[in-house]
Amino acid sequence: MEKERHDLIPSCASCNLEIMKRICFNPEGKGTKGCPTLTRDQVLKEGNREYQEPEIKEFARQASLQEFECFEHVPDGRRTKNPRILELIQFSQKCGYKKLGIAFCGGLANEARMLTEVLENKGFEVVSVRCKIGATPKERIGIKPEEKIRGPDNYEPMCSPIAQAEVLNAENVDLAIMLGLCIGHDTLFIRYCRVPMTVIAVKDRVTGHNPLAALYLSSSYYARLMTKAK
Repeated sequence: MEKERHDLIPSCASCNLEIMKRICFNPEGKGTKGCPTLTRDQVLKEGNREYQEPEIKEFARQASLQEFECFEHVPDGRRTKNPRILELIQFSQKCGYKKLGIAFCGGLANEARMLTEVLENKGFEVVSVRCKIGATPKERIGIKPEEKIRGPDNYEPMCSPIAQAEVLNAENVDLAIMLGLCIGHDTLFIRYCRVPMTVIAVKDRVTGHNPLAALYLSSSYYARLMTKAK
């Protein structure tokens, strides 16, 4: 029974069928044992029902149009054309957003300034909130002196993603943009953010905020990622 249940666990990442032979791309296609298109009928019905809400349906339509517009057809075939920052601008314009909020890590303050300038040049009002707002000492959450990045004798404020979210909520921004928050801090921000939100970049201190680089190098320089845990 345990093995049977395990076989039904959705594992789309492990699907080795050709794209057009997959049932998620082709109604006549096939799926693996755990294929959610085949095994999660009720969940899919409930999810599709949500798209009948007019606001959700329109949002999803605009998102699909944005996806479509990121490709262009040329004599040599199909190619991509829009970087994510341009997509952010285009999608915000499609949705009629006027006021955008940026929640950023202090380590990406320069990127936050550049992004603000780009968005303001396109006519948006921009609200930005740094991670250290409030200057709340890390002792508030139980951090010990020896666990401080700057050393045990230094004052060190904690990151306050909940406060960042609440500021953007209070400002009634049309869209919140997360820029480089730490793992865990980003989770709290997402949990407490009550306005539509997106991510423009995630933090990776080693790879220039491109975490997929480690995956691309997992057969060479980062082979240790593939070492099985004992």
